[in-house]
Amino acid sequence: MAQRVAFCGFIVLVVAMGIGRFAFTPQVPLMIRDGQLTLTSAGLVAAINYLGYLLGAWDAMRAQRHIELRLWLGISGAVALTLLSAMADNALVHGALRLVIGAMSGWAMVLIAAWSNERLAHAGKPGLSAAVFAGPGAGIAISGLLAVAIQAEGLSAASAWQVYGVLALLLVALIARYLPRPGEWHRAGTQPQPLHLAANLKRLVWSYSLAGFGYILPATFLSQMAALRFPGSLFAQFVWPVFGAAAVLGIALSILLRHVGHSHQRLAIVLWLQGAGVLAAWLLPGMSGLVCGALLVGGGFLCAVQLSLLYGRELAPDHTRYMAGLLTTGYAVGQLVGPMTSALSTWLTQRLEPALGVAAIALLIGGLLVWKPAPERQ
Repeated sequence: MAQRVAFCGFIVLVVAMGIGRFAFTPQVPLMIRDGQLTLTSAGLVAAINYLGYLLGAWDAMRAQRHIELRLWLGISGAVALTLLSAMADNALVHGALRLVIGAMSGWAMVLIAAWSNERLAHAGKPGLSAAVFAGPGAGIAISGLLAVAIQAEGLSAASAWQVYGVLALLLVALIARYLPRPGEWHRAGTQPQPLHLAANLKRLVWSYSLAGFGYILPATFLSQMAALRFPGSLFAQFVWPVFGAAAVLGIALSILLRHVGHSHQRLAIVLWLQGAGVLAAWLLPGMSGLVCGALLVGGGFLCAVQLSLLYGRELAPDHTRYMAGLLTTGYAVGQLVGPMTSALSTWLTQRLEPALGVAAIALLIGGLLVWKPAPERQ
């Protein structure tokens, strides 16, 4: 039972996050090649996607009714809109689709996490919840490997969206009968109690928001950076699958090292390593810089999520659901600002690299905010 719940949560995040949201990254070079987007408009479309994610996550946190309906719409919407993306041929249509699919993935992310955590805790297997969060990384790795095959076959961006959509549909079909039906799952504590945001809670929210800003630029544009630096190179196409595989490996290492130091210290180190990865992608020459960036930024991607939620539970154990929603919202705001910064950078300088420098600074500050907790006032 517990393993089935964890597997369902894992597959939902593979579909809604790894494919629904992040298949956009390996698609950027194809859409630019096909004349659907420019590098600047790709940044704006990505920002619109993260705006949708922000709206979806915020709504999922505060919803009191139709919880299961939102979850089902989030999952099915991620599949349907990925397929519909094959019909889009310009930035305006892609932006509209990305806005809605962002909201769908926000619903799916927050609600499947709440459902799986609740079920696993009830089954006495709370440790399996970490496996659920490997879903986005696995989805990124799968979509990245598919992108290699797609580019090797010379498929168009439209055909590639169809491939991703069919894969998402098949994965959802595997677990659809195990997901909650309307009225089957009721959230306890429909109205969260008032929470006083003490200094350390505020620092964590700011840190996690900066983490969302810092990682999203390489997460969105690694494939395009590789395509620009090494046009036609097969090896360059493997940068994005490396990012996804590193995310899965990173969360596995985080679980193994869960007894080393404190959660806030491990979180700070992860953010600093991600910052080093952003700088490596910018400053190191050749493919080595992009691979280091994929390993360090990707490896810390899910670790930052897991450790931030863990630290939030430690700081506010009676407000875990509200803190998860608040942190997810802050993260989404950071992700929204990231592509807007990249669009501004490419518009002003014709280069993405200045935005990467800002992202690295954000990750450095994010780590500093949580490294040493402030003394709590009595």
